[in-house]
Amino acid sequence: MQYKEYGSGNSKTVLMLHGGGLSWWNYRKEAELLQNDFRVILPVLDGHAGSSHHFSTIESNAAELIAFIREECNCRADMICGLSLGGQILLEMLAQQHDICRCALIESAMILPSKLTHALIAPAFGCSYPLIRQKWFAKMQFRQLRIGACFFDDYYRDTCAVEKADMIAFMKANTSYQLKESVSRCTADIRIYYGEREVSGIRRSARLLHDAIPHSTLTKLSGMYHGGFSLNHPAEYADAVRAICGAG
Repeated sequence: MQYKEYGSGNSKTVLMLHGGGLSWWNYRKEAELLQNDFRVILPVLDGHAGSSHHFSTIESNAAELIAFIREECNCRADMICGLSLGGQILLEMLAQQHDICRCALIESAMILPSKLTHALIAPAFGCSYPLIRQKWFAKMQFRQLRIGACFFDDYYRDTCAVEKADMIAFMKANTSYQLKESVSRCTADIRIYYGEREVSGIRRSARLLHDAIPHSTLTKLSGMYHGGFSLNHPAEYADAVRAICGAG
């Protein structure tokens, strides 16, 4: 796994795990805003543009990040944030090691497996994958994601760089992830966020996750779509990190 780092001289460490099909730039603006207060580490998840390994499983990504934290962050991060696939990997980290971080911010993580969607991913991408290098098609997909226009060049470059097998693998993992019961025993201060305009599966997942982790806090983001908090509201997101984790 590859890592981008900001604010390396600071004592408090925050890891931010990007969404599926994106990359470290998912949190670039937050890292720039937080680098005076925190050591901010942005991993490139396996199978994504710039990564060092093909994507295998959510569980293996979680184990690799835990090993990194043990070696590079004195065994524990002050805070870990994750969007969508990154949020699922964060949940798996908390299930595997209950004290891996002091605080966690989970945005738009699906914990309701979809057998139908999972079954359709491979044939659908078998047909559409050749189109992803066509800029008109990428622009159409990008508009559907409702990501700020400033990210299009990053999105297009990195989408073109993702191999077909990796894209299918991490999308299948995203649609089949099941929350581990052991996550309820994690010791972190858990904050769960979801957008008011997300699909019903994400909204339901957020409520179920809140029920599964009794000490968690649930926040509905008014008017926001999937990933809208971290991608389109970096200043507010950075403020949330400071409020939850504490700066200085």
